[in-house]
Amino acid sequence: MFKKILIANRGEIACRVAATARRMGVKTVAVYSDADANAKHVAVCDEAVHIGGSAPKDSYLRWERIIEAAKQTGAQAIHPGYGFLSENEEFAQACQNAGLVFIGPPPSAIKDMGLKAESKQLMEKAGVPLVPGYHGANQDAALLQAEADRIGYPVLIKASAGGGGKGMRAVDKSEDFAAALASCKREAINSFGDDAVLIEKYVQRPRHIEIQVFGDTLGNYVYLFERDCSVQRRHQKVLEEAPAPGLSPEMRAQMGLAAVAAARAVHYVGAGTVEFIVEQRQDGSMNFFFMEMNTRLQVEHPVTEAITGQDLVEWQLRVASGEPLPLQQDELRITGHAIEARICAENPDNNFLPATGALNVYGLPDCVTFERGAVRVDSGVRQGDAISPFYDSMVAKLIVHGDTREQALARLDEALAQTHIVGLATNVQFLRMVARTDSFAKANLDTALIPREEAVLFQQERVGLPLAAAAAVAQTLLRERASEGVDPFSRRDGWRSHGLVERRFEFDFGGTHAKARLDYLHDGALRLTVGEGADAVTGSLEFNDTARGIDLQYAGQRTRATVYAQGETDHVFTPQGATQIVAIDLLAHAGEEQDEGGRLTAPMPGKVVSFAVKAGDKVSKGQALAVMEAMKMEHTIAAPVDGVVAELLYAPGDQVTEGAELLKLSAA
Repeated sequence: MFKKILIANRGEIACRVAATARRMGVKTVAVYSDADANAKHVAVCDEAVHIGGSAPKDSYLRWERIIEAAKQTGAQAIHPGYGFLSENEEFAQACQNAGLVFIGPPPSAIKDMGLKAESKQLMEKAGVPLVPGYHGANQDAALLQAEADRIGYPVLIKASAGGGGKGMRAVDKSEDFAAALASCKREAINSFGDDAVLIEKYVQRPRHIEIQVFGDTLGNYVYLFERDCSVQRRHQKVLEEAPAPGLSPEMRAQMGLAAVAAARAVHYVGAGTVEFIVEQRQDGSMNFFFMEMNTRLQVEHPVTEAITGQDLVEWQLRVASGEPLPLQQDELRITGHAIEARICAENPDNNFLPATGALNVYGLPDCVTFERGAVRVDSGVRQGDAISPFYDSMVAKLIVHGDTREQALARLDEALAQTHIVGLATNVQFLRMVARTDSFAKANLDTALIPREEAVLFQQERVGLPLAAAAAVAQTLLRERASEGVDPFSRRDGWRSHGLVERRFEFDFGGTHAKARLDYLHDGALRLTVGEGADAVTGSLEFNDTARGIDLQYAGQRTRATVYAQGETDHVFTPQGATQIVAIDLLAHAGEEQDEGGRLTAPMPGKVVSFAVKAGDKVSKGQALAVMEAMKMEHTIAAPVDGVVAELLYAPGDQVTEGAELLKLSAA
């Protein structure tokens, strides 16, 4: 076994690898960029080496510097994690040339499976079923258009060297193909340095089911069952689970054997994932097709660990050091059910726009453990850390395990309810809503689940104004009580010798102005009225401050609320959901301008990719004006109103900060 390894990655996967290495008595070396100088993965490793600037191309993609760091610190092997250099054959070969063990497959396997078109041809020879499509080397745009027309729409354009949903576009009709191809190629060259694509038939009602495979240097292979990763947005996974609901033992075995055949075909070593697209037919039967092989550990590997009781990183280290596979196929068993939720810094209600900022509050669920158990969190950040625009938007992975899928679902909802993040937008509440949909609860799964359930997933407020206002008022009163002195004249409980005391509050709740009145009654009770007229809600307000938040009763409803005050905004977390409510000080806000006029600003830090208009052009509301790239994804900036482009303030390729004005619109 190795004595010391270098982890050529960052964030939660670097922390994840370090945890297993520490348990096995293996020392670890972290590498870090300027942006990650104080990151968690640097702190949890035994040593750390600075490798360059904040952008990945200046640090985590500099494989020469990483190999130099490994040799400098005496590391014997390099674990690439996932992303960055994990599927880079040049890097794997350079490790070997430097006398270092690459904890992953041989360079030849990465090469064979790294280009989707060539891998499809290999799989066809190995007898693995394929989706109809074009996988050729000719990348002429007209030819690709003709092939798409031949295959029949809808089709999927996929970056040949891609992964993680990057460089992928679904096209419904022929006239949209050219624009989608250009965007796909642009994103592919930026993410992978290769703009080659392949075209495939877009399978209807597809499920995304992948098989975890492992091979050793002695020629042994096993599959560690499957994961269902069908719940996706922008072709990126949101929820993953194992085993796949509704998959028969016979089909599980067929897919497992096909995955092993794929691994054998390229003499695979280590952890890999063979991804299949599964067609769900109207008669209830299913058919599967090879999609791609990821020659690395997957983000969702913890659900496989949960149902098998195996540590896949330990398997990686043992196989890379020359040991045989820890178990053979007939020794592997499935126990229970596991679900993983990817917690990301993004705004689901704004087309999943990535978010940046500080984790002012970062509260995690109870019973958080690394080892297999009911609840596990894999995270690469701590409270106070910042999510920067340089890397992926994932904050953490929340994994739950139960004896049954129903039990795992209940644990997932409770764990997400206990996840409190303040300081930037996240998808935590969106994940809760997805898991609560009829489709997910009943395992009616396919890759269109999120669009299908759109009506109940987006712009939904689970905590209404009355409860949010009651929590904000209770929090205000608790703060006031905490500041009271010992003398009776400093008390702020509303007592008067005669008459009733009344207090008024005003809030902004979801863009709506709301008023509330609190009456202090003679018997010491509190009566709160939220809203006005026919919509007003009036009830007794009772609350107690406890170790787990505010025990709140209002208008016949009892709940537990945790409130975090950030300036004038109260972030309210309850078992029903989470929300924000802003206390309005009319004097402080008098005269403020609310109208942004004709300004169009960058919603996040990033790079201007292109403008679709020029000065003088007339535009309509919703029309695409510009494309930005941030957090490895492209984002389209659309016109908020009809107008005329007055001026473009940046050029393609320019880096811009959040809030930077990109162009000006004037009235039409």
